[in-house]
Amino acid sequence: MKVLRRRVSDSTASPENDQVSPGTDKSGKPAGKGKPTPKRSEVERARRQPYTPPPTDRKAAAAQQRGRRRAEQNRRTEAMRRGEEWALPAKDRGSVRALARDYVDSRRFIVSEYILFGVFALIFIIFAFGSTKHSALVLYVEIGIVGVIAIESLIYGAAATRLARRRLPGESTRGLIWYVAKRSLRLRAARIPPTRVKRGASI
Repeated sequence: MKVLRRRVSDSTASPENDQVSPGTDKSGKPAGKGKPTPKRSEVERARRQPYTPPPTDRKAAAAQQRGRRRAEQNRRTEAMRRGEEWALPAKDRGSVRALARDYVDSRRFIVSEYILFGVFALIFIIFAFGSTKHSALVLYVEIGIVGVIAIESLIYGAAATRLARRRLPGESTRGLIWYVAKRSLRLRAARIPPTRVKRGASI
């Protein structure tokens, strides 16, 4: 009976079962695409941009280097004008300085708002009456401007320092009064980093 069953099973095997499927080779492994697989180094080389050798002329190389530095400086300047942290100088970085800038930009300063009028008045006095004849008046005007700058710097610098210590405990506030004074002296449109808040905003 075993011999009969073996003959029946052998007779059922047809040539169609012995054929290899189109997607596999004789060993049963999937067939390739007909071309060798590229090496990883070749793929990486194809992704890279073509290498441009540096110019052999010294003047051309120096001009190329200056162009690159100029482009990098322009990119950094634009980023600084947008207030991006990575492009800011070391003196402007940090959450304390950012808070102080917002505090200054939200206030009105006599010096920054009306400094031009004081300068024009001083120039008018010098040219209209003479610097030697009214030297005492010119000196008093100069002392008055310096006094206003000092008073505003101390008042707003101390207020910004208290605000930073309350909002950001543990952060250093060293030199913050001088930082506030320098920023307050600049016109609002010329301040860098640029202003982020409006006048009168609550900080």
